[in-house]
Amino acid sequence: MELRLQDLRYREVINTRTGQRLGYVSDVLLDADTGRITALLVPGPTKFFGLLGREEDYVLPWTGISRLGEDIILVDGTEPLRRRKVQ
Repeated sequence: MELRLQDLRYREVINTRTGQRLGYVSDVLLDADTGRITALLVPGPTKFFGLLGREEDYVLPWTGISRLGEDIILVDGTEPLRRRKVQ
């Protein structure tokens, strides 16, 4: 299966254990030595209609991805890692 990185941006990410919709992929983390994807980045939810910014972004390890569909990405249900929003 061929896949462009830009195609990932239009796929919604869902946690299979909780059924929570995490959002849409905004970026990926690559290993510079191997050229492989190590994680997907999904922006955190907005605070108070977006007026107070966003919560921390989700960092989803590539090993936690259980299924890549045509319009959806399923993560295996383990708690997604988070990181601070880069300013």
